[in-house]
Amino acid sequence: MERHGPGCAVFRTAGAASESSVPRAHRPRASACRAGLLLGRDDGVACAWAERIGGRGTVVRVARVLDSMRRLLVGRPYDTERLNRRPLGRFTALPVFSANAWSSIAYAPDEILLTLALGGTAALALGPEIGVAVVAVMLLIVVSYRVAIRAYPEGGDYAISRANLGPWAGLTVGAAMMLDFVFTVAVSMAAMAHYLVAAVPALGGAETAVAVAGVVVLAMASIRGAGRGRVTPAVLAFVFLALLFGMIGAGLVQDAAGALGPATSAGVEPVPDSAFSEGLGGLALAVLVLRAFSSGSALATGVEVPASNVGAMAKPRVRLARSVMLAMGLTAGASTIGVMYLADRTGVVFVLDPSGLQAVGGGPVPGDYVQNPVLAQLANAILGHGGLLAGALILMVAVLLVLAGHSAFKSFPELASRLAADGYLPRQLLTRGDRLGYTNGVVLLALAALALVVAFQAQTALLVQLYVIGVFLSFTISQLGMVRHWSSQLAHTPGVRARQAVRTRRLVNLVGLVVTALVALVVLVTRFGQGAWVALLAIAAMVFVMSRIRGHYEAVASELDLTSTEDARALPSRVHAVILVMSVQRPTLRALAYARASRPSSLEAVVVDLDKQSTGKLVTAWDRLGLPVPITVLASPYREMSEPLIRHLRALRRTSPRDLMVVYIPEYVVNGGWQALLHNRTTKRIKARLHHEPGVMVASVPWQLATTRRGAGTSPRTGTPAPPTGPWTGPVESGVQGNGSPADQADRP
Repeated sequence: MERHGPGCAVFRTAGAASESSVPRAHRPRASACRAGLLLGRDDGVACAWAERIGGRGTVVRVARVLDSMRRLLVGRPYDTERLNRRPLGRFTALPVFSANAWSSIAYAPDEILLTLALGGTAALALGPEIGVAVVAVMLLIVVSYRVAIRAYPEGGDYAISRANLGPWAGLTVGAAMMLDFVFTVAVSMAAMAHYLVAAVPALGGAETAVAVAGVVVLAMASIRGAGRGRVTPAVLAFVFLALLFGMIGAGLVQDAAGALGPATSAGVEPVPDSAFSEGLGGLALAVLVLRAFSSGSALATGVEVPASNVGAMAKPRVRLARSVMLAMGLTAGASTIGVMYLADRTGVVFVLDPSGLQAVGGGPVPGDYVQNPVLAQLANAILGHGGLLAGALILMVAVLLVLAGHSAFKSFPELASRLAADGYLPRQLLTRGDRLGYTNGVVLLALAALALVVAFQAQTALLVQLYVIGVFLSFTISQLGMVRHWSSQLAHTPGVRARQAVRTRRLVNLVGLVVTALVALVVLVTRFGQGAWVALLAIAAMVFVMSRIRGHYEAVASELDLTSTEDARALPSRVHAVILVMSVQRPTLRALAYARASRPSSLEAVVVDLDKQSTGKLVTAWDRLGLPVPITVLASPYREMSEPLIRHLRALRRTSPRDLMVVYIPEYVVNGGWQALLHNRTTKRIKARLHHEPGVMVASVPWQLATTRRGAGTSPRTGTPAPPTGPWTGPVESGVQGNGSPADQADRP
């Protein structure tokens, strides 16, 4: 039912009125009504909140304030046509999609050294060899993904696993990848904070605050759509790479010339852990090496990014993606080996807790000693402590970590939207915000990353313990999917040479499967007690929740599916209208007019007896009006409003189960925020209860009080006639006149 006047009726079946049922003159302008979208949401939350507080005037005022704030923080909305779909060329694709993998160089060497430090100074000599082993694993994974790109140029781990191993495998990979993106942001911002402290020592002790600020800035930038440019991130990444290889080259030259100076930590040494106090022979050495290898496997994080973004690259996409992956792997591998070699030559020491250090020879650590990340120590040792180039490299490491975090803020919402499209996540994650980004996904990622940063106090080493297991779990499942894919392709591939090519590709992915599975097993065994179990538990919980969401959506779709056209033509046997009377006043008579105009099969008024004396006066006033509508008094010995009404409706339903019950409830619409506290509280509770009753519809009939009508341009004196004082004389059929709206009848005596 629609009314283009001050008495618009809104019929509700699920608690919210359709926008088309609101008179155009009473609607705030679109930008104001979306003011609740402070972070880009388009669900009218602020409008509903403001209406509950104080009606349309408050809606407009709150909307304007929030809209101004949102425009300041988020910016003006972008048209859909501005969605950036330009492909990335070779110059931009390599740095943009390699930022995640390159950023691992900022903390993977640290993880290797701090693990080896548990065995004392002698164990640190194993750093270069473990670095080579980690690089070998990373390059093997790169080669495996180069093969996978041929078969799934538009895919990624989730698509590969879902297509070849079924929905449960795809769901597991999707959960692991989402968790990996959360850890990417948390680890990147935590490491960024430590590098900023190395560059600006005055920030010491504020690492957590710096990391939190980094997450917030990245989230706001992603919501605004900032960072979508390609040239600036590419230039910054190449500057980092140039400075890094320049430092490595200078260090190698100095080492060859015998001029390589010691690192700032060369004057201290780690105290061996109690588990390795008896030496590094046999099993103890093997355990330590495996633990260091599992920690250093963080270097492989991010190598899958180019394979998941082939569609964003310029043609020929597959060839470009394969070359990007190769260049990314070679640069990351070469720089890691160089860093580990120079760290060994300069005597870099890195531990989880600097209090576990001692001066070489057993003396106390100098009071001014500060432990910096490995790259920062190397930059100061090779390029000059406090020098311009050293400071520039340290700052560029922090910048690259920010780029890696920003890449995760792009990948996570896209993966979440894909999972939402498959029904595994809430469909709100499918919606693009004002600036064309998946705002809800950005907010979800930011909240999760903030929780991790705060919980772990921005300790990179602790976060990495949980990071690696999810990465290699997704690697392993996707490689298994590729092995199955090539096996199925082999059965349908004719020709000897073609079949041999398929066998070769299957062998590559099979080797990748074995290696990634072994690494995942090593990480699980060696890091289970350090938090790997938490990551596995989180992945299992995410899989369970997402499967329940999918089950809910499937159940709803099955219930709402239109099995035949008879559902569209079916009508209820009869309509029984019930008017809830709480006072004999003009809003009640308007509700009565609407109910009569709908021509129900039966019509009754009900009043809940909360007070004998008041109820008696109300019934007397009703009888005095002479209305041809019976009024039923519902007993309420416990002075409860909704329960007697619900019992009455259920009794009617038992008598006529095929009838439709329509409950008309008059409501006040007020303008001021404080006035809303004086009206409609009981009405809202009743409606909330009735919405859960089968076969019952709620028709809200608003009565706009004088302040609201003045805000809408309607005079309180002329906008609504005086209530009738004599008996009701108009027939039911006269309810539809004028423009055909039943509200015409409500405005007449």
